[in-house]
Amino acid sequence: MSKDLVVILTALNLEYQAVRRKLTAPQLHRHERGTRFEVGTVQGTSCRVALGLTNKGNHSAAVIAERAMQEFSPVAVLFVGVAGALWESARLGDVVMATHVYAYHGGTSEDDGLKARPRAWEAAHGISQLGAHLARVNDWADDTPGHGRAPQVRFGAIAAGEVVQNSKISAEARWIRQHYNDALAIEMEAAGVAQAGHLNGAPVAIIRGISDRADGTKSSAKDRNWQPRAAANAAAFAARLAVELVGEQEQIAMSQADRAHTAGGLEEQVSNTAHNSTVGIMAGSVRESSVHLNAGPKVTGPAELVAELDGFREHLKRHHVEGTLDDDTCREALAELRSARQAAGGETPESSMKATMALKRLRGLIAEFPEMVARLAPLVVAAGDLS
Repeated sequence: MSKDLVVILTALNLEYQAVRRKLTAPQLHRHERGTRFEVGTVQGTSCRVALGLTNKGNHSAAVIAERAMQEFSPVAVLFVGVAGALWESARLGDVVMATHVYAYHGGTSEDDGLKARPRAWEAAHGISQLGAHLARVNDWADDTPGHGRAPQVRFGAIAAGEVVQNSKISAEARWIRQHYNDALAIEMEAAGVAQAGHLNGAPVAIIRGISDRADGTKSSAKDRNWQPRAAANAAAFAARLAVELVGEQEQIAMSQADRAHTAGGLEEQVSNTAHNSTVGIMAGSVRESSVHLNAGPKVTGPAELVAELDGFREHLKRHHVEGTLDDDTCREALAELRSARQAAGGETPESSMKATMALKRLRGLIAEFPEMVARLAPLVVAAGDLS
């Protein structure tokens, strides 16, 4: 799995551009079969996004989603765009995140009518929980003057079919509202993406901005007004969700690294105690007649340095939780640590210099905490040795 990358797919160019505006320096990535993606980072973060266009329909969406999952092994796949509202609870401009997806065209035609035989896919629990958290925090929307009230995030079912719905009185419209009366929105791609995610074991989130009511009142003038706004709102929420998903993966990786580091330290301590005499020198041990001081972690390359920086980040956070570090210092320290981590992934003199300077600024922030400075010192040296 690419722990720092999320795939975002859209069906329309309007939706694609709304997401692309959230990215920094998108670069072309061409699949061997010709499908084009752009890979960039969400502005102001280290979260990478592979952005692709599926075109309309569940079948096309399923194929491109499958291709993206195989190509990138992402943390998750987000399908982002606009949709029509089936009920008044979702207002124009609001964002709907699917709790589950219905493929509503499944059915059996009998003498007494069409009987619903839907397929349904439930959203992954972790993504649903994270989406609900972001909705409660409610700081994801773009602050654009003149756009009236702030959009809200709604959670519920989304119905996906193969035709554009723009009627409230047609036979099909009445049938959909009768059999899928808990669906908040209707569109044409979510079922394909959900099926691809199910087959690949990849978490999928369907995020739709409400651009019309699918009830016959849709007009070109309203489309020009609401489609861009709805697409922008969906893109804003999706970008924030992508950043949080990658952040969670980083926290999981750091926690695992920290546990492994702790377990290794305990094993070495037990070994030293069993085979050597111990004297009262902090972070040191006696082997036979020689005293050895702990020289810090062994860092032989970028990957090892990144792992050590991840461990130091957890160390900072623990001090913050315990009250040793105040909010402002912790925030600035974590920012410098992120800069160092990004630069440490490179293998050029410039990358080494950037990582070293960020760690030196971090050392200045925590100068009054000798224990943390001592822990950071070998990492500063290691960053300088990368080139």
